[in-house]
Amino acid sequence: MSPRPAFLSVIVPAHNAAGVLPRSLGALRASDLPRDRWELIVVDDGSSDDTSLIAARYADTVVTLPGRPNGPAYARNRGFEVSRGDVIVFIDADCVAHADTLSGFAKLFESDPGLGAAFGSYDDRPPAPGIMSQYRNLIHHYVHHRNAGEVETFWAGAGAVRRDVFAEAGQYDEWHYGRPQIEDIELGARIRRLKRRILLVPSIQVTHLKRWTLMGVVRTDLRDRGIPWARLLIHRGAMMKTGALNLRWTEKLCTGLVWVAALLVLSAPWHRSWWWGWVAAWSILVVVAVNLSLWRFFARVRGPLFAVLVMPAHVMYYLLNGISFGVGLLSHHIIGPPSPDPTTAAYAEVGLKRWPPVPTRNRPSSWTAGDP
Repeated sequence: MSPRPAFLSVIVPAHNAAGVLPRSLGALRASDLPRDRWELIVVDDGSSDDTSLIAARYADTVVTLPGRPNGPAYARNRGFEVSRGDVIVFIDADCVAHADTLSGFAKLFESDPGLGAAFGSYDDRPPAPGIMSQYRNLIHHYVHHRNAGEVETFWAGAGAVRRDVFAEAGQYDEWHYGRPQIEDIELGARIRRLKRRILLVPSIQVTHLKRWTLMGVVRTDLRDRGIPWARLLIHRGAMMKTGALNLRWTEKLCTGLVWVAALLVLSAPWHRSWWWGWVAAWSILVVVAVNLSLWRFFARVRGPLFAVLVMPAHVMYYLLNGISFGVGLLSHHIIGPPSPDPTTAAYAEVGLKRWPPVPTRNRPSSWTAGDP
């Protein structure tokens, strides 16, 4: 007797996403997974545009959260509360699912009853023009394809979790992550501590619509990804582990070498010989050599000139990694765990009951002693 087909709940958190929802939600409605096998839930997280009105044209359920936005962790949890699927699929509002994205998740969970969670990848056809936008989206594609298989993390851009696993893990940590940061990575760590398997399946793909700028990259890599991730790794004593997608020893080596070169160049006026120049040059050459497969990938999908032009952006990535570690280390010892704003903390302290609910801190979290 064949197992019962999985029913999917697709949750899309959205904040001021009126410009992208017609493409992303329209693509979901064009999925090759039969419509009676899935439901579409859009959660409008305090938008000031027509996000809810546009979502209503496509979604089975629209959850409108008034007031200020509380972040995608909070929005996804509200979507889960009204869902009924066996498998919960998370798709970002600026991601356009392929026709087989949902069916790919459905087949995966149906064929592997022991699977806890899975996620896919951006495709290699990002529509946003510009070197920075192409670089950011393509390197994401490259990293996910290079690390296919069982992993120690999770990604919510196009990810899915079995319903009971998501509930047992405590859902997203909406208390410590009130803006788009590493709430998906932190959830993945808790799922793995439950001894549930997570698969990275890069053949399950979405097209990312985001247009990146230089300042946007710096802001995201420091404030929203790098520093929060460094703080979490230091808190959990996992900084030296190599299981996560960007924690390979080669990544740590390249970060160190780029910073050696940067410090030598900055201190050049105080050097009396040219040895520092040779050391700096060789450090960068080693970084270039270690990333040879990356340059080949860029050359294959966008041409040799593109591969050369994005080298400075990749060096900047390693510089930002170093800054993230330094700031994360200081934050760990001086500030401690991340916390919500004072108003949210005060509401939670007095047990205020309202709709939408105050972000809760009683869920299991990597920041608390009661995590799974």
